[in-house]
Order: sequence, then C-alpha cells, then structure tokens
Amino acid sequence: MTDTTLETAQLGRTGMAITRVGFGAWAIGGGDWAFAWGPQDDDASVQAIHHAVDAGINWIDTAAVYGLGHSEEVVGRALRDLPEGDRPLVFTKGGLVWDESSRREQPRRVGDPASIRREAEASLKRLGVETIDLYQMHWPADDGTPIEDYWGAFVALRESGKVRAIGLSNHSVAELERAEAVGHVDALQPPFSAIHPEAADELLPWCAANGTGVIVYSPMGSGLLTGAFDADRVASLPDDDWRRNSPDFTTDLEQNLGLGRRIGEVADAHGVPQAAAAVAWTLGFEGVTGAIVGARRPDQIDGWISAAGLHLTAEDYARIGGRTPLGR
Repeated sequence: MTDTTLETAQLGRTGMAITRVGFGAWAIGGGDWAFAWGPQDDDASVQAIHHAVDAGINWIDTAAVYGLGHSEEVVGRALRDLPEGDRPLVFTKGGLVWDESSRREQPRRVGDPASIRREAEASLKRLGVETIDLYQMHWPADDGTPIEDYWGAFVALRESGKVRAIGLSNHSVAELERAEAVGHVDALQPPFSAIHPEAADELLPWCAANGTGVIVYSPMGSGLLTGAFDADRVASLPDDDWRRNSPDFTTDLEQNLGLGRRIGEVADAHGVPQAAAAVAWTLGFEGVTGAIVGARRPDQIDGWISAAGLHLTAEDYARIGGRTPLGR
C-alpha cells in the first residue's frame, strides 16, 4: 500500500489506515447498464485513478456490478501500471447478479453462498489481485437467503485469506446485529450526505460502539452538492444516466440545489471548492472513517481532494442546516 501525506483513520479493527477520502469507481463502469452514469473513456478513468494515487489517496472502492464487471477491469488495468509498493487498497462488492443478455435490467440481489464464492473469484480475476482488501455485500439479499447464511460465506472468505476484511453495504442496524452474531462486521457502507443524513441517527452510533469502520457513499449527493448542477444540466443528462429518474434530481431538485448553495457559502469561507466542503460535511460525524468520492477524470479529483484535511466548524454546520455532529 502506498504511503500518504493525507490524513488517515483506522478502518474499524482491520488494521488498515485509510485516507479520509477514497476513489469511487461506480461511474467508470461506463454506460449501457441499469445504473450507469453514461459513457466513459477508459483511458481517462485510468488516468484519474493514477492521479488519485499521486495525490495520496490510498484506497479504491468498486463493485462487480459497476458496468457489469467493467469497472473492476478498469481498476485492474490501472493497478497493473503501478509499482507494487504504490498500489492502493482495493475494496469491492458482490451479491448483485446480472444477465449479460439484458444489460439494462436491474441486477438480482443474490445471497446464495455458492454465488458469493463464485462472485469473489470473478472479482479477484478481473482486478488481477490475489487478495481483496475489503469485500462487501452490496445489498440485503432478496432471493430468500437469510443474512446468517450469506454473511457466513463472507466470514469463510475472510478466514480463507481470499479477502482481508468483510463488510455490509446498505444494511440496517437490525441486519448488522444479526451478522455480528455470526462474525464481526469489519465495515459498513451506507449512503450519507447533507441530502441524505439518516445514517447519523442509528447506523453511525452502532458502528462506533461495535468497532465497525464506516465508508460512506454519495457524500456529494451524486453531484448535486458540488455547485455544478442546475435544472438545465439535469435535463441534459444522457438517457442512460440513472439520475434522470431519481427524486433527488426531479421532485426534490430545487430543495437540494438550495442546500448546495449553502454548502457553497461555507466552501467560500474556507477557500476550498464546494465539492470538498460537501464531502467534509460527512467526515465530521463520529463513526465515519472515510468517504467514497467518484471521479471520471483527473481534474475532478482536484475539486474534492482538499476534503481529506478539512474540518468544518459548528458555525459551518449551522449555516448549512440539518443534522449536526454531536459536540459541534
């Protein structure tokens, strides 16, 4: 793992010290699938990953389903171009199974232990690594598999050495409790932003109390909090960009843009890009280890990398409104 001058935090009990921001590889999966962000140039994606590593970021978060395997392949390509000592930690996710002949259909949420094992092997191959640093269940299964069964498969993968740590994404406190009874949950990945702050109510306190690291996703509200969006920009999104049909970008758009403007005022006060202030908002909450921030081009990273060392004040949180970290 590459050394870094950026601020780091311990990811639960895993022994991994990760930078407060990590590279999110959802968008680089490209277009033509159910939750795409539109077309993407793979060369630009590789350059973005290399730029992130050069800037000190020491982890990448991807998933098998992003681009239906393509994001992992692009991450693997980027890793091959880096000296072994400079390679970042690699986090990925399984539990979503797709039909290659129907790419636009939503993937199935599968918890069958045999499927989990197959998916882990496929991810190892696409990434070109011997060990996945953090392997996560993307969503609760809806194929009838109890959480105890699919989490048991994750525990077995950790014990086998194929994965270093295991986590859950998009799971509730009740589900975390059930999984913890089977084996320790190393990490949780919930959505968390000034637009969607609900994780602060129960999930973050549970993780802090149980030694579970937290890496939050969509801290910039999928772009809405960066200052780069208005109604015209939303209307111009590609047809295969999932955001065109999201309430955040339709019925709630004006409210969310207003929130973004207040974050922009805080950013101006600190002399940082608005995207950095949006990400830093999440990092001030107890229990949050790091934030996953997406990028498709190197220049996008420069817009939020300063969040890694930005600490918002109580006055900043009050100005933005909504949830406030305890003690702020």
